[in-house]
Amino acid sequence: MNLLFANDQPGEYPDSWYAATSDPLPPAPPLRGEASADVCVVGAGFTGLSAALHLTERGFSVIVLEAHRAGFGASGRNGGQVGSGQRQDQDWLEARLPKEDARRLWNIGEDAKTLIQDLAARHGFDPGFRPGVLHADRHARDVAHTHAYAERLARDHGYDKVEPLDRSGIRAIVGSDLFHGGALDHGAGHLHPLRLAFGLARAALAAGVTLHERSHVTRVTPGPTPVVHTDHGRVTCDHVILAANGYLGGLDGQVAARVMPINNFVVATEPLDERADDILSRDVAVADSNFVVNYWRLSEDRRLLFGGGESYGYRFPADIAAVVRKPMTEIYPQLKGIRIDHAWGGTLAITRTRMPCFARPAANILSASGYSGHGVAMAVMAGRILSEAVAGQAERFDLMSRIPTPPFPGGARLRSPLLALAMTWFALRDRLGL
Repeated sequence: MNLLFANDQPGEYPDSWYAATSDPLPPAPPLRGEASADVCVVGAGFTGLSAALHLTERGFSVIVLEAHRAGFGASGRNGGQVGSGQRQDQDWLEARLPKEDARRLWNIGEDAKTLIQDLAARHGFDPGFRPGVLHADRHARDVAHTHAYAERLARDHGYDKVEPLDRSGIRAIVGSDLFHGGALDHGAGHLHPLRLAFGLARAALAAGVTLHERSHVTRVTPGPTPVVHTDHGRVTCDHVILAANGYLGGLDGQVAARVMPINNFVVATEPLDERADDILSRDVAVADSNFVVNYWRLSEDRRLLFGGGESYGYRFPADIAAVVRKPMTEIYPQLKGIRIDHAWGGTLAITRTRMPCFARPAANILSASGYSGHGVAMAVMAGRILSEAVAGQAERFDLMSRIPTPPFPGGARLRSPLLALAMTWFALRDRLGL
């Protein structure tokens, strides 16, 4: 099954609140016939658009090929949370990497947050960034670790922006009795992801990037001058960047064995007006401690944007709203009869370690993907790191590529059914409170 076309109409954005509240780009023409460039980028999401922009600013000619529209995939559909550091915490990183590498990874994660705001300011677009991401612990046993980690970040990294919360403190913000405590990261934040994608695309186009939409890449022929093939044309280039994330398909088997596409679902309720203060008393985003994470925040027009639910096939469920309503009303029973105005799904990508997979399938073919739910800032930063590597400055690329990203059992063919079994087990643990 080709996930590019399994759940969406060709060239159309989903019926999301993000699409309804964005100023879309004019359509770019499909690739027809022969073209050439220094670099061909496959995928016009955060990674590909950022790579293209940074490469063009370095003097490279760049062609971006997108099967649908810029920002069509996970980049324009996600929860919009801009987290601190890496997807795994410093304890995890230091257990597997030299301490200095772990520290440099923390710094890259922090630089990624700054990069988004710098790009927005420099290129004159507003992704609607708001500070604050709250981690909500569903089990009392987890609170002490959450608080201790906040102390460790302040002590070891000088990061004193995480506020520990006890049960009453989190209840005052979240408005639910389900959580025992947590921590509010004032240095993290949330934004409108599709506006970020469109801002990056407009900046890239203004810098001289050539974008071809509705241009499905079918294969890449490696060699001294790789050739990227679409249904109706091909690009000859010096370097290829694979920035397709969950939509990589069969373009590279080495990456596909390590990066698993999965679906996630989000709804936007009707405007809550004065009821919104009973849901979130502060304009922060929230993610809970479930293995199958629930995440939510209020929109600028006072809707609840809530992501969650489980689906382990590649097809989206027929009633996405019903899938997401269940965890939403578990946390907020008062929303049981609320109207849902938008419900959409998206395909992201994970790795076994939940850390991104940076790879070099060939000397002049580079890939970054598998952000595992931490991709808003890191995917934008990945584009910059890929541009550095193409320019011969590969220190940060090499560091990211040293992070362990083992293949899934069964490789690309059997990873999906095996992951479905594992995720079903973890979802059951969440429900049983284990």
